[in-house]
Formats: sequence, C-alpha cells, structure tokens
Amino acid sequence: MPKYVKDCLANKSNVLIAVKSSSFLVEALELMRSHRIRAILVTDGDRLEGILSQGDCAIKALLPDLKAKEVLVKNIMTSNPLTVGLEDDLRDCMKIMIDKRIRHLPVVESDKVVGIVSVGDVAKVSLEHRAKQFEFLKRYSEVWANPKEKH
Repeated sequence: MPKYVKDCLANKSNVLIAVKSSSFLVEALELMRSHRIRAILVTDGDRLEGILSQGDCAIKALLPDLKAKEVLVKNIMTSNPLTVGLEDDLRDCMKIMIDKRIRHLPVVESDKVVGIVSVGDVAKVSLEHRAKQFEFLKRYSEVWANPKEKH
C-alpha cells in the first residue's frame, strides 16, 4: 500500500487551490464550487495561514447571517491547522482526522505548503491497494488450484 503522504499526493493534481487571508469569503466559496472541493487552503505566499472548510462557512458565516461579499476569510478560517509532512504515514493521517473530527490536512514541507490530503484521498488509496491485493490473491489461488495449467 502506498503508505506515505507523498504517495497519496502523487495521485493528485499538483495545483494548490488557495486564497489569501485578506480575501472575501465569496472568493473562497467560488473557488470551492468551481474546483468541486470542500476545503481551501489559506496562504500568504507559500506560508500556510489557515484552512477554510464548507462547514466553517456554514457555521461561522451562514448561520450568523453574515454576507459572503463582506466577510474576510481570516475572520472565519481555522488558524494554525494541524498539518502533516510528505513522509508521514497515511494511517497516522487517518487517525488524526478521525480523532480530531476533521476531513482535511494541509501538507507542509520546510515551512512551504505542498498539498492537502483528505479523508477521501486516504480512503481511495486504501481501496485501490485492497483491489490490487485482491487481484493478486485471486491469480495466486487460481495457480494453486490448477497447478498443471499455464497462467
């Protein structure tokens, strides 16, 4: 199984979707919609300032009836989010997300944001690995079931 964050990121686009902390919420929401993502990184340059999820938008802006064209991202983002590195184990990432009840972890290397992993990313990698294992075991069992046949 690809077991590290770097393996998971290798299957994803290298494009980082991010907004500045000084952006208005509407810009973040439009980017989330157009890229079909549920969370967006908040950066100033390469420096991670926070993360903004759809849940943050709903609970911190929509429920209080704030206007997305007037609210700054920095006022509702999660500052100093938990992060992981490229060499971190995907199982540890999943444990963090389950324990902390979060769905996304920014990936940071040498103080630079290099990506983001989600619960869905980790689950997809795990399922793909399981499918390959199943296929291998199926072929293996076919060989042993019929040892005289050529495979």
